[in-house]
Amino acid sequence: MPARHRDELLADCGGRLTLTRHPDGCLLLYPRPKWERKRDELAQMPYSARGLQRLLLGSATDVELDSAGRVLVPATLREDAALQREVSVVGMGEHFELWDPERLRQTEERDLAGGLPDAAAGFSF
Repeated sequence: MPARHRDELLADCGGRLTLTRHPDGCLLLYPRPKWERKRDELAQMPYSARGLQRLLLGSATDVELDSAGRVLVPATLREDAALQREVSVVGMGEHFELWDPERLRQTEERDLAGGLPDAAAGFSF
């Protein structure tokens, strides 16, 4: 975990985190209290969202920051996200995304080529 986030994560959740899969091919890393709220939201979704529930809830794994600020990512999740030696950590507000750097680059290129989505039409930089 990047140093700038370690102290905050230790203070916020004692280094207790939850990892899970994301449909885009990365992993999501939540501080445990935030994950518990997200987990409850997911569990309340209708049956039509069963696939998303299965992906996120079914692959969720509790992990902890070690004394060096590292997180051990289980092999199955590493394989699902194609994580090798290098990992890009993207801060997303209340959680992080863990990406294979090349997969992230390709995803960003694809997203930027499509222009801003309608949902972002009113956003100003």
